[in-house]
Amino acid sequence: MKKIGILHGMESTFPDAVIDRINSFGHKDILAERVLIDVVSQAEPTDYAVIIDRISQDVPFYRAYLKNAAISGTAVINNPFWWSADEKFFNNALAVQVGVPVPKTVILPSFERPADTSEKSFQNLHFPLSWNKIFDHIGFPAYMKPHAGGGWKSVYKVNNEEELFAAYHETSQLVMMLQEEIVFEEYYRCYCIGGKEVRIMQYEPRNPHHLRYVTEGGRPEGDQLLATIKDYVLKLNHALGYDFNTVEFAVRDGVPYAIDFCNPAPDADVNSVGEENFEWVVETAARYAVERALAQKPNQDNLTWGSFIRNAAAGIPSAEPAKKAAVKPTAAAKIVAPKAEKVAKTPAEKKPAAKKTAAKA
Repeated sequence: MKKIGILHGMESTFPDAVIDRINSFGHKDILAERVLIDVVSQAEPTDYAVIIDRISQDVPFYRAYLKNAAISGTAVINNPFWWSADEKFFNNALAVQVGVPVPKTVILPSFERPADTSEKSFQNLHFPLSWNKIFDHIGFPAYMKPHAGGGWKSVYKVNNEEELFAAYHETSQLVMMLQEEIVFEEYYRCYCIGGKEVRIMQYEPRNPHHLRYVTEGGRPEGDQLLATIKDYVLKLNHALGYDFNTVEFAVRDGVPYAIDFCNPAPDADVNSVGEENFEWVVETAARYAVERALAQKPNQDNLTWGSFIRNAAAGIPSAEPAKKAAVKPTAAAKIVAPKAEKVAKTPAEKKPAAKKTAAKA
């Protein structure tokens, strides 16, 4: 009997539905259940052929457990080793390499020095930064957000230099990115499961959470923009090696820009994604987990590794940055579209509490 385990936190609708769906398939040699962890001893295998990870990004103990499980043969969705190394700034650089448009972005050193460092620790850092070059490159308005992490924490929209420095002053030891604003005509959020199944959903990021997935209107099936988006979703997930991820796109002047594509435990709650999207993600995730369980081989590496890692291990050079991404027509899902113009990824604007000040890196 091969077990498929779901490791999760507070969410309930998706884990329970996936467990029930897998068990409803009637595979006599496969059973799905919630993961139960007790004693974790080094290099000892778990009872699970597959574990779907929905929470280890917030619980270091779970992350250590999953790495130990993986080294003993468990197929973990998503790869906990890559997920530990992943961060948004690198992902943007990788997107450029594989020909997917992204907003212009620079990385900023933390406003405060990291603990246990001194001024001498930063002898290699130009001080002050060439701020005027940064402003000329990115422009205003712009978005400042942590280079790693998520959940809309410490995300700022800044309209000028003074607002940027005031917000930067609040970020303490966080390493931040400064990114150009993409004023968009359309916005999409896309599930990608197994590196092959894609669901394109029209999305309104400024609406309340339960109203972000639009349910009326939309582009016809086979539309070229949808084909481009699907192509970009697959390129990104193949490069990153994620089994279960969401990718978000803001469309400006007909060009889809990847805004956020590092969501390896994406929202899949029925109350926010809606019944139709929920049904798709439950069915697709359940079938993919069974596929991985049937293919799993004990005491071997059953993880998914992206093309970036596989090519590096094989000594294959990275692709040259694409001047213009080629678009290959592919099948695309029917989606729905809002009509009004929006601003990409606009969080509830957070007014900096600190006084406006010239930042020092």
